[in-house]
Amino acid sequence: MSLWKKIAAPTGANANVLIRFVVGGVFLNEGILKFLYPAAQAAGRFAKIGFPHPDFFGPFVGMVEIVCGAMVILGLLTRPAAFALFIDISVAIFTTKIPVLLGHGFQGFSLMELPHYGFLSMVHEARTDFAMWFGLLFLLITGPGRCSADALIGRA
Repeated sequence: MSLWKKIAAPTGANANVLIRFVVGGVFLNEGILKFLYPAAQAAGRFAKIGFPHPDFFGPFVGMVEIVCGAMVILGLLTRPAAFALFIDISVAIFTTKIPVLLGHGFQGFSLMELPHYGFLSMVHEARTDFAMWFGLLFLLITGPGRCSADALIGRA
């Protein structure tokens, strides 16, 4: 079996579609918000936390989230799309939640203003990020399931 067929293999249970809808839907929504509200969600926010080249990375991340979020929802090239989003959310956790854990800026990324800092505050702030991270890891391991575009393409 070729590497490409292994990557696009529609493995996993039919119920994986539920995880795909939630994870893909969250990323699709967040990507759209980056274009609707760039000052609060994209370039402006990226500049505020200290992300390099925010005018480039804001729209770039938004587009990745829209395209890959839609691909995850459809189950189309699910593993490559999930991998791109896995990198996306890992960078988000590193740049925004590690400073909360430490209680100060980290590696040039600034600390958001919160009433409390430390482990519990970081976990609270990162709950959606962690849910997306583990949902993507689940899809990377199990695949999109039989109710997916990957499965339809594989049968054709």
